[in-house]
Amino acid sequence: MANEHRDLEKRPSPDALLEAARRENDASGRLKIFVGAAPGVGKTYEMLQSAHSRLKSGTDVVVGIVETHGRAETEALLQGLEVLPRKRIAYKDQVIEEMDLDALIKRRPQLAIVDELAHTNAPGSRHPKRYLDVEELLSHGIDVYTAVNIQHIESLNDVVAQITHVRVRETVPDSIFDRADAIELIDLTPDDLIQRLKEGKVYVPKQAERALQHYFSPGNLTALRELALRRTAERVDEQLLTHMQANAIAGPWAAGERVLVCVSEDPRAAGLVRYTKRLSDRLHAPWTAISIETRRSLQLTDEQRDRLADTMRLAESLGGEALTIPAVHRHIADDLINFAQSTNVTHVVIGKSSRSRWFEILRGSVVHDLVRRAGNISVHVIAGEDLPAGLESRPAVQTAARTEPFDPQPYAKSLLITALALGVAQLVHPRFGVENVDLVFLTAVVVVAVRYGLWPSLLTSVMASLCYNFFFLPPVYTFTITDPTNVAAFFFFMLIALLVSNVAARVRVQADTAISRVRMTESLYAFSRKLAGTATLDDVLWATAYQIALMLKVRVVLLLPEEGVLAVKAGYPPEDQLDDADLAAANWAWSNDRPAGRGSDTLPGAKRLFLPMRTGRGLIGAIGIDNDKTGPLLTPDQRRLLDALVDQGALAIERVLLVEDMDKVKRTVESERLRSALLTSISHDLKTPLASVLGAASTMRDLAGNLTDAQKHDLIATVIDESERLNRFIANLLDMTKLESGAIVPNTARHDVGEIVGSALRRAGKILVRHKVSLDLAADLPMLELDAVLFEQVLFNLLDNAAKYAPPDTTISIRGWQDRDAIVLQVMDEGSGIPPAELESIFDKFYRAQKGDHVRPGTGLGLAISRGFVEAMHGTIFAANRADRSGAVLTIRLPIPAATAALDTAA
Repeated sequence: MANEHRDLEKRPSPDALLEAARRENDASGRLKIFVGAAPGVGKTYEMLQSAHSRLKSGTDVVVGIVETHGRAETEALLQGLEVLPRKRIAYKDQVIEEMDLDALIKRRPQLAIVDELAHTNAPGSRHPKRYLDVEELLSHGIDVYTAVNIQHIESLNDVVAQITHVRVRETVPDSIFDRADAIELIDLTPDDLIQRLKEGKVYVPKQAERALQHYFSPGNLTALRELALRRTAERVDEQLLTHMQANAIAGPWAAGERVLVCVSEDPRAAGLVRYTKRLSDRLHAPWTAISIETRRSLQLTDEQRDRLADTMRLAESLGGEALTIPAVHRHIADDLINFAQSTNVTHVVIGKSSRSRWFEILRGSVVHDLVRRAGNISVHVIAGEDLPAGLESRPAVQTAARTEPFDPQPYAKSLLITALALGVAQLVHPRFGVENVDLVFLTAVVVVAVRYGLWPSLLTSVMASLCYNFFFLPPVYTFTITDPTNVAAFFFFMLIALLVSNVAARVRVQADTAISRVRMTESLYAFSRKLAGTATLDDVLWATAYQIALMLKVRVVLLLPEEGVLAVKAGYPPEDQLDDADLAAANWAWSNDRPAGRGSDTLPGAKRLFLPMRTGRGLIGAIGIDNDKTGPLLTPDQRRLLDALVDQGALAIERVLLVEDMDKVKRTVESERLRSALLTSISHDLKTPLASVLGAASTMRDLAGNLTDAQKHDLIATVIDESERLNRFIANLLDMTKLESGAIVPNTARHDVGEIVGSALRRAGKILVRHKVSLDLAADLPMLELDAVLFEQVLFNLLDNAAKYAPPDTTISIRGWQDRDAIVLQVMDEGSGIPPAELESIFDKFYRAQKGDHVRPGTGLGLAISRGFVEAMHGTIFAANRADRSGAVLTIRLPIPAATAALDTAA
């Protein structure tokens, strides 16, 4: 067995091997990130130097985008590298240059250089963030070199803001940093960086002066440098641990600090956990609390089990990882050493033994064994905190004593089995002799021990011994033994019977314990699956309350904070409100992170017992339980089960709340985007016609006497045209508002499509004055169920859109034909077409396709309104590009009414 354990210890970790295999078989590109503490440390410079080295070794390298910020040394390194032309995007009367992602993917180099990973792309780009561009490049199998400052890592955003008093808005998710195949830290001392700043190698003089006064102080730079070093070290430490596990390398490799604390049911274990927390803070190292289950663990009292569970929960609440593992080796020290070596632990904290010297001589000492076998691992032997007498044994919540009423039935059955064994022994004795009689009685002892436990089996052992003596040892039918040999036989028979009884009973206890744990694990797993399938907060709360009530046979109420005060959110059976005593206990439990109410030390007069619900992020609410019995509500086992259920429910509640917060953030971002787009539209597209109207009107007012009739006519025409344009913009805004509120209900009737097309063309006459119009409608098109007003507006919007994007003197074509059970209408122009990536986006609100160096006037609502109107009439509309020439095609497909279809068929 020991050899098997040693062989297992030498085997690589399956998880590490799977991860290594996944990386080898992954067809995506490799990502290398150059990390710096602040701008100007030389990330881009080092990245370009590495690119030149790869180029010399034969790698196809292309620069997607590099920001030199006017630094001569960096610009010089671009010489000799292929630099992809940038994409020009018009935004707010200016042109922004961005990386041309499509061109880079089409070029498909082996290595792409993409600077400033945290950069926010210009509106209209395929991805809002550059790191998303990088992910797409990696998905196409292109390796990427990129650079980022440590303050842009999402998880460090709050820390950086606290240090520098500057909130960084452009962030990169930690998942990008963690998935990098290589991290290279570009380090520069604060003095050297400040000197570079003064020399103008980072910013222009005025900007550099402001930076020196605020962001680039020596203290800020030192703190940012430490953040960069530590974050990079964490990533490298993860890679080191994976490498050691994949190659079955015994640790520790003290490249990074890890702390392990051994906890037990000892009252001083909580002090060990707190000491480990302080030690890990000094070392800035992760830490783990471990409990090893041995055969002795099954003999722990309820009080000891509760104390051990509380210690493990304390470790989790202090930021550590709590693990319970089964003992594999004979000595606990061997299990600790193996775990420490497999996880690269460098420090082990263990409590000083309080057992006597004689106990350690006879049974051994875990502390001494650990110190002797630790090797390179540092062992901290701590005396722990001796709590005042009586305090260590007082639980926060009183639990009901484990009472099992005396049941005479197992003892009666054990006597019956002994009698049966006696009968079998009487049959066996004449033929096989007394040597086999004891085996019959031992079999009875084992059966009773396995079936009924220790005490009935002990009774069976005694009765079997007496029967063996009375019926089979001469002189028979007396309890007297004359032969010394029989005395020894009787003694050893009784000894073996007692040993077998004890061992068999212990196996039964272990089996019962394993079965109960399996059942509890299955119940918890089913509960976790149920919670994972719930999407709303009400469902999570109801499922949690119902499961706890079902498993513990109690009434449950769940409370969550609402405007700083706890309020009842769910209950089973349903509960709407609490009395003042219960509400006070619930608020105290939530505010102080301790149990309160019935059976606790605080406010015991309450009807219910309230427990705080917490996660790693803090308190999220409270749970209250009660039943109709008097005295403590739960047994120790039920209390531990309740803790597990509450923890799962708290995590599920936190998950739903986080999802709701994310949805709120998304809605806020979308609202901000729409608001910005609306303001832009109002400030630009509505302002332009209004300015023309005001200009024409003021000219007529101020120069009315000097204007000719023709000039007055032109000014009036300008007022009318621009007013109509302004009216169209406002009408679009109103139509979109009606669409979103669901206020538009089509007033459908049978209409001829040709008549509506003609009406739309007449209405759009002024818009189409600089274009040729080609109309090609099939003869005898069936009538459709349409709202004539809405459909005319759809066609008008499509014609208006075509006139905006098609050059003057080109042809705008309208085609219509019957396709099986539908009528198809197409509006085609001869413009530059629609970018393939924007074919669906052009129907979004406030979205305007970008053609050339500027955006055409308009609110960006016309096509969105058209889609809404068409879909309200049960049709579809989609965009494409012409196959015969340059230009866009907008296609409407409307169903032919069933009655009309039947009539046409009959004809």
